[in-house]
This record gives sequence, C-alpha cells and structure tokens, in this order.
Amino acid sequence: ATGFKTLQDIDVGDTITLAARPATEQLPGYQPLKPMVFAGLYPSNPDDYNELRDALEKLQLNDAALTYEPETSQALGFGYRLGFLGLFHMEIVQERLEREYDMDIIFTAPSVEYRVLKTDGVLMEIDSPAALPDPTLIEHIEEPWCELRIFTPSEYIGPVLDLITKRRGELKTQNWLDTKRVEIVGLIP
Repeated sequence: ATGFKTLQDIDVGDTITLAARPATEQLPGYQPLKPMVFAGLYPSNPDDYNELRDALEKLQLNDAALTYEPETSQALGFGYRLGFLGLFHMEIVQERLEREYDMDIIFTAPSVEYRVLKTDGVLMEIDSPAALPDPTLIEHIEEPWCELRIFTPSEYIGPVLDLITKRRGELKTQNWLDTKRVEIVGLIP
C-alpha cells in the first residue's frame, strides 16, 4: 500500500520505491509538461459540477498533460481553469468530455500565460484575464511569442503573409528555395 488517498497525491514522473529500499533522490530526466493554453470550463447546469469534476479526474488518468483547478465566475458559477498543451489538445479534451462523459459544458475563450511586471517590481504569471491586477499597478505585460518557419509554394505567399499580419506577427525573412517554393520566417504571439 502506498498511502495515497487521491490521484492528486502523486504525479506522473514521481519516483516510487519500496519502503525497505528508499531512493535518496528521484530518477533524472523527467520534466512535467507545461500547459501553454488555458480556458475556463463550466457545466451548463450548475448541478453537474460534481459530475464534471469526476469526468476531469477520469480524463486526467490517461492525459497527464491536462491540468485543472477550481475557478469561480460571477456569470457562469463554479467551474474549472484548465491547462492544455495547445488549441488542438483543448479541442480533444472538449470532444471527449462531450462524447465519452455526455457533459453539456461551456468553454471560455482560450488564453495564454502572461507575465505582468507590477509598478512595485513584483513579477506575476497569470493565465486568466480575471487575475490581472489593477491597471494603475501594471508597469508592463509580456506575452509568449514563437518563431515561425513556413515552407510554402510561391502562389500561397500572399495568403500566408496576410495570416501572419492578421495575427499580429512580424516577418523576418523570405528565402526562395527555388522558383516555386519559399521559406517564410517570422515571429507570432
């Protein structure tokens, strides 16, 4: 027996040993996955809150990348703040909750983790707009950016550049690989 009472008592990657032969340190190499996209999740019917919790616990059994914690919204009531590896992961979780657990749920708009430097020098990491401090206390806000490296046929250069621009991206370089293919390098939030 391990003495664990709930699944939250242990994480993927924890080192488990026999009591007679304990480990002095955990095995190297494992790093927990870091959620990149966050969204609120609420049951359409507030009476389904406990069912939603149970469904999330079961879902997390075979999806260690999924994170969640209780959250309250004035408009939507009691729910959870979920963390995902990306938008596709979020869509899969939503589909599974609806199909496998027959949940009628409401997802809020996804967001990313922002770093907020306050005027008093304190650096905060937030994943929800509701967690933003008073605007008068904010020195500046940083958001994650990633480098894009897109390989495309030349006839799609215009639409690809338009998409980058619409997403507040910045073009760094265009490298022609031959007369029909181009590599577009840029940054996007």
